[in-house]
Amino acid sequence: MELSNKRCFVFDLDGTVYLGSTPIQGTIDFILRNKGKKEIFFLTNNTSKNLADYTKKLAGFGIDVDLERILSPLLPLLDHLKDQAITRVYPVGNTSFQAFLRERMPEVEFTAGADCQAVLLAYDTELTYEKLATSCLLLQRPEVHFFSTHPDLVCPSDKGPLPDTGSFVRLYEAATGRLPELTFGKPNTLVLSPLLKRFAQDEMVMVGDRLTTDKLLAENAGIDFILVLSGEAKRCELAALARQPNLVVDDLGSL
Repeated sequence: MELSNKRCFVFDLDGTVYLGSTPIQGTIDFILRNKGKKEIFFLTNNTSKNLADYTKKLAGFGIDVDLERILSPLLPLLDHLKDQAITRVYPVGNTSFQAFLRERMPEVEFTAGADCQAVLLAYDTELTYEKLATSCLLLQRPEVHFFSTHPDLVCPSDKGPLPDTGSFVRLYEAATGRLPELTFGKPNTLVLSPLLKRFAQDEMVMVGDRLTTDKLLAENAGIDFILVLSGEAKRCELAALARQPNLVVDDLGSL
């Protein structure tokens, strides 16, 4: 893989650019060196925050970006709700998630009533038993759709892995017998669709720390992948892979 031929770099965030509040300085330095020279985007599966939250967090590390540079499962989720005329939903998501839905889709109504059309499961860092019970009861009704923002079992943090939406999905499966009909985040290429329309596949590269989401997304999209060992993946896991990443580094500081 020749990096000089790449026009578009897509960076995962958690575990790649930072761990919690701790910056991964080598990768940040690479981004700052190439900002303005390459088209740089940031892609996160973490739906406990909205897009503006991420621009603020990146600014705290010296990386100033517009909202249009942040890709998230929130965007294809909204597109799907609008395409299917689904406006009455029960969100299992925190305050930021709910505010983003209301801002981008003013017609949306949050309801647990008989008119509910879908349960939306995000990374809810304000999860309560009441939310779980209410949503599980709604999912006993087969006409109520079940959508999840992403499949990650854990969210990396500077203190260690935290239970994420994929872990919640297993609880729902045990309690209701149902799995999400659609999961919008990595490794589903829907989350990359705006960039796949703008750039040729051989012009793009994905940078991430996870084999099950970042690497698989790159393979599904037909683009190259750089694995950074600053987050979840460990070098000892590589031997078991049928297909190796195009490049493996501790972080991007040496590139």
